[in-house]
Amino acid sequence: MEFQQLRYLVAVAETENFTRAAERCHVAQPSLSQQIIKLERELGHKLFHRLGRRAVMTEAGMVFLQRARRMLLELDDATREMRDSDQIDRSITVGTIPTLAPTLLPPLLALCKTRFPQLEVNATEDFRDDLIQGVIDGRLDLAIMALPVADPRLDSEALFSEPLLLAVGKSHPLASKSKVEVEDIKAERFVMMGSRSTLAAEIRRFCGDEQFEPRIAYHCAQIATVKALVAQGVGITILPKGTITAEDRARIISKPLLGRNPARDIGIIRHQSRYQSRGAEQFLSVLRAHTKASGLPRNEEPTR
Repeated sequence: MEFQQLRYLVAVAETENFTRAAERCHVAQPSLSQQIIKLERELGHKLFHRLGRRAVMTEAGMVFLQRARRMLLELDDATREMRDSDQIDRSITVGTIPTLAPTLLPPLLALCKTRFPQLEVNATEDFRDDLIQGVIDGRLDLAIMALPVADPRLDSEALFSEPLLLAVGKSHPLASKSKVEVEDIKAERFVMMGSRSTLAAEIRRFCGDEQFEPRIAYHCAQIATVKALVAQGVGITILPKGTITAEDRARIISKPLLGRNPARDIGIIRHQSRYQSRGAEQFLSVLRAHTKASGLPRNEEPTR
């Protein structure tokens, strides 16, 4: 059994297709297929049902897949540890949710470049579930997102708590009100991110706690689209304070809801069993210092 066979196995399991798995692994499809067949013969079990172009894991395959991922994780960790010990240039991959990436990542990456010139930070912006899976699979070293994250394989560290504010266009009737209550927004049309967004989930949770269902007029894929539509007065929304820029304030009015202080906790997640490289430690030190220097309120409760 070879580690490359295990990588092929994982790729086929995740893509459910031998051709796409071969493309991901940068190998010819017949070669990958032969290695999977060789692995099946060695194990004495079929690992995939071949259903036309689809490859669906058998029950034996699902059992072996869990072991294969653990073995590959151990190999990757050993490799990282050896590279760290040799003082080779460090590289990490960090994921961030879309409502954090535009304001958090640019200054953070600039600080990393200044403080640790040898640290190469590769960043990806994606939805919460995809980032969580990326950390579990080992494609991401760390991910910054809204907490909590309830997965026993992951550790999380709270960084700061971010207020959620009502946002309306400057011509909207609520813009001129000195105080806005929850009752004032129950009949309004909402502009929101799509269902995969953690911000959308936070808004729905808040509305549920206040005993009403938001009237969603527009679903958007980008936070910039949400703000543009709100600025036009077609609806209202609730935004994290950090997403509202100086440019936004020229066209959007944001304010807290009277008697309510909705907020979201932001933190970083990592795999419990994965070796944490020096590069990851360096990035974390910059992230903690940056959030502290920014005056963001910190939630000191560690979660797991």
